[in-house]
Order: sequence, then structure tokens, then C-alpha cells
Amino acid sequence: MPQDPATAAPALLDDARLRRLLEVGRSLVAELDLDEVLVRVLDVARELTGARYAAVGVLDDSEKQLARFLTRGLDAETERRIGDKPRGHGVLGELISRPKALRLDHVGEHPRSYGYPPNHPPMSTFLGVPILVRGTAWGNLYLTEKDDGPFTDDDEQALLVLADWASIAIYNADLYRGQLDRRSELERTVAALEATMSIARALGAETDLGRVLELVTKRGRALVEARIMVIALLDGDELVVSAVAGAAGAGLLGRRLKLESTIGAAIASSSGGDERLAGEATRLRRALAREVGATSGLLVPLRYRQDTVGVLAAFDRMDDTSEFAAGEERLLEAFAASAATAVVTAQRVAASTLTRRVEAAEHERARWARELHDESLQDLAGLKILLASGRRREGDDLVAVVDEAITRLSRSIEGLRGLIADLRPAALDQLGVGAALEGLAERTQSSAGLDVELQVDIDESRLSPDAASTIYRLVQESLTNVAKHAGAGRVAVTVQMGPGGVDIEVRDDGVGFDPASPASGFGLVGMRERAELAHGSLDVEAGEGVGTVVRAHIPVDERDEARSAAGPAI
Repeated sequence: MPQDPATAAPALLDDARLRRLLEVGRSLVAELDLDEVLVRVLDVARELTGARYAAVGVLDDSEKQLARFLTRGLDAETERRIGDKPRGHGVLGELISRPKALRLDHVGEHPRSYGYPPNHPPMSTFLGVPILVRGTAWGNLYLTEKDDGPFTDDDEQALLVLADWASIAIYNADLYRGQLDRRSELERTVAALEATMSIARALGAETDLGRVLELVTKRGRALVEARIMVIALLDGDELVVSAVAGAAGAGLLGRRLKLESTIGAAIASSSGGDERLAGEATRLRRALAREVGATSGLLVPLRYRQDTVGVLAAFDRMDDTSEFAAGEERLLEAFAASAATAVVTAQRVAASTLTRRVEAAEHERARWARELHDESLQDLAGLKILLASGRRREGDDLVAVVDEAITRLSRSIEGLRGLIADLRPAALDQLGVGAALEGLAERTQSSAGLDVELQVDIDESRLSPDAASTIYRLVQESLTNVAKHAGAGRVAVTVQMGPGGVDIEVRDDGVGFDPASPASGFGLVGMRERAELAHGSLDVEAGEGVGTVVRAHIPVDERDEARSAAGPAI
């Protein structure tokens, strides 16, 4: 740390200057804003020496040229006409290469002087001193054009003392700024951790892709206080706008954008890389930015392991007064890491669910095909043979053939009716789920020889068509499994209104089975998916040699009641 300027001041300084330097020093070391320190040093330097112009040059990291150049005494218009700031050439460079006081009566006579740029005011006298912070060159303090002639030894000594005070104040300000930066970095780290934990908690049990995207956009928008948040997912060589939060046009969803013409092109490429947009219109000539009418933006990739699955983009700060900073970028990057995991998980669940649904549907089609082939088609083939043989008969033989044909036709008609009822019973749409279940119980009892005991106690006015269809299908599939696999003689079906919804129980006295066995087939898979789609639950209690109990709960809420008049589900 520099020596205390109060004890280092030479005796040749008059009392007035010493008192002023002491007063200035006390106030400077208490100032923690670096820019304010530099402005006050320049003002005091002009005051103590009578200089018309004052400047401070701050060295860059290489300590070979100036990174900043602040002035006092020049008006804004003059600075504008002069143009670029000095970088440390000429006489200014002399102080950089030799950091010690330099006093000139005629600056133009110095060997390194090469004049001033156009529109620069004339400057003759010059006084410069280095600013050393902890013994290292930090910058230089320059004065020109003293009011009453050349700069004096007193001026030089006063400026040296002021430079020492400045070095102490700069050191303190740097320490304070470093503490603020570390605190800000810690706060950003904590915020990023909280954001990651928040999205993890919010999405931990959520596997619906649409809901995941909605949560990510809303949470991300709030995190960086953006006006608009957009998720665009990769689909081949295109980005598809998959979710939007905030004041964006409704037509933006589903918009497909070629990677070559979007602001996400660089991010979505294999090389990756993040891109922050500045406020200039020339840097917003990208499709997505134009779509949302943005003036500033922040984009980060949604990456899962080594793969980029899309782009998370924030546009315009809510306060409309600032652009996104590096802190917001780091926050959004941390958030995007968790969000990408949630998106990929939801995509995989959706793909797996679709695969299971297709397999279950194919299984059902195969079952219907077998039943049509084994029962209805064979009956019709037999009927054809019977009628063909009857053409050659007369009298009582012909009557017997016709009677047999009618019996077989009746049996085929009943079989087809059963299949049609399995696909979609008319009673479900016309009379309600209670009547449809009674018909199902009668058909099962008749066709499978089971003793079916049915008890239904529900308020059908509270059921939406989707809920009613789900209840029917769960009971139907359960009875089908009992008839085909359980070897049971009796089955009890209970459907009743319980807390928050409808409770279903199907209990048989059959041989049971192992629910975890692959042999359980697609029936249970389809039943569980139906329950999950209705936001309900399904449990199977079974074992070897004992009966099976299927329990399901289908929730009923205000939305179901509001939709109950919308008509039947397909």
C-alpha cells in the first residue's frame, strides 16, 4: 500500500495546499466508487494547480497502453469532434514506459510528441505523474494548460501527493468492488442452484411433455424477468416453437424455422455456443426475434449430455430499461441444464407411451380378428355348406336344413352384436355407464357362464363422457381377463362414488396369476394407461392359486362436471 501522503508531503507546499490535500485525502479514501474517485481527483487536480484540462489514463492488463481515458475541462461536443480516445502514444506513452513525474513547458518540444488530432484544442504546458497501486503502475494523471504560465515544483509536488491519495482510494475501491463481485457471484450461484432445484422439484413427477414445456417457459421467464420466453425444439434441420410464455403472438406456436435462418442456428449446431443479442436492429435480423418483436434477447441451448434438443430464448427485460447481462446468462444456463433433462425425459415417456398404445391397439385388433375368424366367419362358412347341401333335398330334410341355418345365423348375429358392443356399446352413449355395465354383465354371464354380481352406485351427472368411458372400459377389460384366464365361477363388480371420484373393484374366485409376469400381456398395460390418462390409479392384487382383485380410482372434479354435457368421447 502507498505511503501515507500526509506524512510524505514536502515542506515546500504552503499550508493552504496541505490543508486542502488532507481534506481531499480523507474524503477520497472514504469513497468506494471508482468512477467517483477518478472524477474527484481530476477536479481537485485542476483546483490545486490552476490547470484548464485534466485527464486520467487507466492502463490495460498488458500495462503497455491505455484501456480508459477520462477527462475534465473538455465539453461533450469537443470530445465528440476529437473522436477516438488516446491509447498512450506520444508524450502519454513516455509516462507509461517511464512511470515518473514529467513536467514540460512546451509539450510540442518533447521528442515523442507528434501533435494533436484535428479539432483538438491547443495545449502547451504539461504535467503528468504516475498512479501506483501497491507499487504497480495502474495509470497516469495528466494536466495541461495552466492559467498563469508553466507548471511549478509546487504543482508537481501537490499532484504527486494527490496521486498517492488516489492510489489509496483506488485500492480501497478495487477491494470493495472485488467484494461486491464475489458477493454477486455467490448470489448468482445460489440463484442458479435454487433455479435448478426449483425446476427439479416442479418437474420431478411430471412426464407430460406439454406440461413440462409450460412449466419451463413460465419458470424461466420469471427467473430472468423476461417479457417473453420461448422454447424451440429441434426436429431434423428445423426448430419448432413448442412453448411460449409472455406477450408473444398466439400464432407463434408451431412455427417451423430453418436452422440456417434462425438465431438458434449457432447454438443448435454441433459446435454449440451461446449468443447474447445487443439492442441494435442489425443484430436482430433473425426470424425468431422478428416474430416476437424483440429489442434484446438471451439464448441458451437445451443440452442433454452431448446432444442439443432445442433452444431456450428470453426476450426483453420486464423493466424495458436494460439488456440481459452475464449474470442472467449464467442463471439461464443452469436452469436450461435441468430443463433439458426434464424435456428429454418427457419426450421419452411420450414415445414409450405411444409405443405401448400402438402395441395394445394391435393386440386388440388381433383379438377381434381371431374372434371374427374363429366364431362368426366359421359359422358363416358352415352355413354356406349347409345351404349348398340343402339345395339337393326336399320335404322334411329341407325344413331341417333351413332350421339349422336360422340357428347358425342367429348365433352369428349375436356374436357380431357382442363384438360391436365391445367396441362401443350404444347404451353407454344413450343410457349411461350404469346401463352399459348391466348389459356387459349380462353378456359376460351368458357367453362365459360366469356368475356376475354387479353393484353400481354413482351420480352419472357428475361424470364427463371421458370418465364414463374409462369406467366402462376398465370393468370390460377386467371381465374379459376373468372369462379368459381366471378359471373363475363367480365375479363381483362394484362401482361406487367415493371421496373425490369413482372407485371400481372387480373381484373373482379364480386361480390368480403373477401380475409381474410378462405373460400378463397387454391387458393390464392398457388398463393402467386408461387410468393414468384419466389422472387416476389402478392396482392389481393377485397371487398363484388365489383369486384376483382389480381396484381403480377415477377422479371426478369440477372440470369433469363442466365437460359432462359436451357429448360422448370417441
